[in-house]
Amino acid sequence: MSFDPLALQCFVAVAETGSFTHAAGKVSRTQSAVSQQIAKLEDKLGVPLFNRAKSLTLTHNGEVLLGYASKIIQLNREVIDVFKHAELQGEVRFGLPEDFSTVFLSEILQEYSSLHPRILLNIECDLTLNLLEQFKQKRFDLVLLKMSKPEDLPNGQDVWSEALVWVGRQEFFDQSKQQQVPLVLSPQPCVYRARAISALEKQNLPWRIVFSSHSFAGTIAAVKAGMGVTVLPRNMVPKDLKIIQHRVGVPQLDDTHISLLKHSQDNPSVNSFEEFVIQKLK
Repeated sequence: MSFDPLALQCFVAVAETGSFTHAAGKVSRTQSAVSQQIAKLEDKLGVPLFNRAKSLTLTHNGEVLLGYASKIIQLNREVIDVFKHAELQGEVRFGLPEDFSTVFLSEILQEYSSLHPRILLNIECDLTLNLLEQFKQKRFDLVLLKMSKPEDLPNGQDVWSEALVWVGRQEFFDQSKQQQVPLVLSPQPCVYRARAISALEKQNLPWRIVFSSHSFAGTIAAVKAGMGVTVLPRNMVPKDLKIIQHRVGVPQLDDTHISLLKHSQDNPSVNSFEEFVIQKLK
């Protein structure tokens, strides 16, 4: 028995996003094509991989396959990268938002450094607007930025688009209690903050900021403490926090977009790291 790499990519994308629609965007395929790949996998294995109830969740067999599929995809990427960019050396100056660094950076650095030990990575974390300004001053080779829409950065590469979700206690949206929705958000300027406040005001829901911090860890700690709700991309929600399901009284949030900016196409080390980051985030 052998597995089609595309089928495994589709399976992992659906497992990570909890949606055939969002998975289709991650693998650059149509929703029907993704569904067909999942159906082929289930037929090959003879077991269902997803529970298709109100929400899409992995079955026990799906959980088992996810571990293997992720390893197979990663090994495939590593082999291609080793032969495509052998013996690279140099320096890459990379800037990204602090919350992304908390969730993704450790894994990216560990894997990339093992592939290219002769490349020096200089990483800095900051707010999107500060990163953009420093990029314009050429202090970075690459920057990863959170934007409201891709056209905000016409020269950027749209790496990832995903719906934001409310995270915390559902009861904070209970308007029968005539309460203001307590918000745990980063200070201005912040795309997630703007999305949250805009969504609440569209439904004329009262709100108040109860905790404000640039720190992702601080935000998560405040939500865990029950101080209020926050807004995050679905795949950045810690497992021990609850996503508030969309229902009456809970406003829908617009998508967030992650773009990558690069100064030059002529630096092999920068190009290699760019490709690796995009692969990890998609």
